[in-house]
Amino acid sequence: MSQARLIIADSEKCANLYYATRFLAPDAFVFFQIGDRKTLVMSDLEIDRAKSQSTVQDVRSYTKVAAAAKKRVGRDAGLLDVVDECFKDAGVAAIQVPMDFSVGYADGLRKRGYTVEPQPEPFYPERAIKSEQEIEWLTQSLRATEDALERAVELIRNSEIAPDGTLRLGGKPLTAEMIRKVLHLQMMERDCVGQHTIVACGAQAVDPHNEGSGPLRAHQPIVMDVFPQHAVSRYFADITRTVVKGRASDTVRRMFRLVAEGQEIAYRMIRDGADGSAIHNAILASFEAEGFHTGEQGGRMQGFFHGTGHGVGLEIHEPPRISPRPDVLKSGMVVTVEPGLYYLDAGGIRIEDMVVVTPTGCNVLTKAEKVLEV
Repeated sequence: MSQARLIIADSEKCANLYYATRFLAPDAFVFFQIGDRKTLVMSDLEIDRAKSQSTVQDVRSYTKVAAAAKKRVGRDAGLLDVVDECFKDAGVAAIQVPMDFSVGYADGLRKRGYTVEPQPEPFYPERAIKSEQEIEWLTQSLRATEDALERAVELIRNSEIAPDGTLRLGGKPLTAEMIRKVLHLQMMERDCVGQHTIVACGAQAVDPHNEGSGPLRAHQPIVMDVFPQHAVSRYFADITRTVVKGRASDTVRRMFRLVAEGQEIAYRMIRDGADGSAIHNAILASFEAEGFHTGEQGGRMQGFFHGTGHGVGLEIHEPPRISPRPDVLKSGMVVTVEPGLYYLDAGGIRIEDMVVVTPTGCNVLTKAEKVLEV
């Protein structure tokens, strides 16, 4: 008896399924792998496209498999009957599934006598180590994002400071929503789709995932965190820059300098075999040594209270993590380096680049300049 990997999902949402098949479809379909052999069971609508576009050699007709299953079960065959038909032919007894696999499907397969074991993410651990082609795709997404971000910074630079301290462009208030729209439109021209892009000014950015809203203000840090997915390759980019239109306070300047130095600490420590928690803790200690403490202040978390970085690939957040929890970096991983400092009386500062882990260090993929005052 053999063991199979099984995914029932749509590959637009399931990165593991797209990684395994390189086939993009909006509706759920059946994929399984026995040893090195991969199989798709596709509807009549998608079967010819799957045969021509996927990297899977064995593409079967759902209609034909369902007809065979109907003869065996004596009724119209459902999805799990189709899976059962395929597995009985192959002598499968045990099934590995992703952690988010449907409970209903898992229970139905267990009732049919299979052992079903959810596997930790990533379902394909090799996803964490990027090939040269994958690094090219990530870099393609990153360059498009950098160009869009440069355009956004240019708009902020060219804005005027109104008497009330807000920024105006062409006689109209310059808002977070306007900058976000410019970023999205610029990236769309390069086949990159942005969602939940952060353009947060002043105290808004003290919540690192606040997308930001309303008029942007002078002399306050504006955090722009941009992380689109390429519509063709499906690979993400992730970059953050923080700028001030006008003059930054001495505290904000110190914060910016320390965050940039925090990145340099990470660059010196990142290499094959490095522990992400050691990198994160070294940056946190450098902030503490300069008097920038982390913890709850005035009922809000302030300081440096998120991870230093995460993997990037077919998902915006992938293993490994550079965070308080131990996680070993390996050569070929692509990770972000994004320390930050956040205080209600100063605003937020975050700078984020993407790097490739190498045997002896890291290669920084991000080329965008880091300038505070514009």
